[in-house]
Formats: sequence, structure tokens, C-alpha cells
Amino acid sequence: MSALSTTNMALAATPIDTVGPTATSTAELLRRGKIKETAQKFEASFLSIMLQSMTAGMKTPEIGGGGAGEDMFKSLLTEEMAKQVTKAGGIGLAATVQKEMLKMQGLKE
Repeated sequence: MSALSTTNMALAATPIDTVGPTATSTAELLRRGKIKETAQKFEASFLSIMLQSMTAGMKTPEIGGGGAGEDMFKSLLTEEMAKQVTKAGGIGLAATVQKEMLKMQGLKE
């Protein structure tokens, strides 16, 4: 076995947070990424509930309306619309939630 493969095996067996400064940065980046993802999911859920409330009383026209199928899939449509709005920048809720979550984790913005 070469010295390089022995070193790689030793690094693979070492826990990620004890490898060095780069590993700590990587772990922090992973945590920040999870926080951002969670904040965006929260905003999408919030928007989905808002959109469902907005469209709750809407009636579909008899001719050209979706009927029972439309009613059945309306929640999926609003959920996807909320995800797209969040993906496009949202309403600013994700950024605020992310900022607070970072504070709670002891991380700077």
C-alpha cells in the first residue's frame, strides 16, 4: 500500500470535526445550509397555507372547470405555487427566520 492511500484511509477514519480548521468550516457551512433550507421550507409552508385560505371560497365555472379532480389536487397546486414563490425570493420570511435560527445556533450572519 502506498503512503498516499494510507493517509487517505486515516483521514477517512477521523471524525469530521477533528480533522482541522477546514473541516470545522465545512461543518459550519453544512449547518448554515440546513438552516437556510429549513427557513425556506417554513416560508413555503406558510405561503401554502395563505394561498389555500385565499382560494378556499373560489368557485370553478361549470363549463371548463376542473370538477372533482380540481378540488382534489388544489392543495398540491397551492403547495407548488408556494415553493416557486419562495424559490424566486419569497416574501422575506425565510431570510428573517434564517437570521433568527443562526442567532439561536450561535452563528454570525
